[in-house]
Amino acid sequence: MLRFTIIIIFFITIGCRNKNSDNIAVQDIIDKSIEVSGGNLYRTCNISFALRDVRYELENSTGKKILKRIINNDSTTILDILKHNSFQRFINGNVVIVADSMATKYSNSINSVHYFAYLPYGLNDPAVNKKLLGETQIGDKLYYKVEVTFDEEDGGEDFDDIYIYWFNKETFKPDYLAYEFNVNGGGTRFREAFNERIINGIRFVDYNNYKAAAKISVYELEALFKTKELELLSTILLEDIEVNPDNCN
Repeated sequence: MLRFTIIIIFFITIGCRNKNSDNIAVQDIIDKSIEVSGGNLYRTCNISFALRDVRYELENSTGKKILKRIINNDSTTILDILKHNSFQRFINGNVVIVADSMATKYSNSINSVHYFAYLPYGLNDPAVNKKLLGETQIGDKLYYKVEVTFDEEDGGEDFDDIYIYWFNKETFKPDYLAYEFNVNGGGTRFREAFNERIINGIRFVDYNNYKAAAKISVYELEALFKTKELELLSTILLEDIEVNPDNCN
């Protein structure tokens, strides 16, 4: 009976170690990826860039992020500010009242652009759940394949979206990502990073943005990308990037 009990304890212990090992492994992948891509600079530097003629700015102030979007239309300048989950809009310097529904829409849009621009930094946010799906090969390179989901609490309006990241096993940088979303009828996207550049210590990339011809699961996109069955939907280019070195600590 004692021998049987010891055997049971042994297998339970091994099972716990394997589970903990997986959890530690995926966290190590994320931590290393953030480290090689910019590390603490993401939360100490002021950053700005242009995307499709719209200016976006990140201001780090006393440990808090202030996200901005600046739209110039002829003689009109629209400044949107997202700070501590509070949205404000200014037109030519004057604050304007925005309906709650539109404020939510604008906030989500601003958050989304900033989120993708600073990847992989946001993957250690408290509401993020990470799971190592295994290893795979794309082209001649090997990748860690990581699933990311979000808690409903603090996970944002799109907390039920599912993301997959492919981290290069040698560099730990995310060369590919895919996601499944539910707004506007839902769908999936697959993004291929290119044009990597390091600006004052922070990594930035552009993306080829692909979609499938039919509505499929995010887990099926890798296979279709390998067989060139995805359609190039758009190219996402970050331009005129500035990282303020005087603000970086």
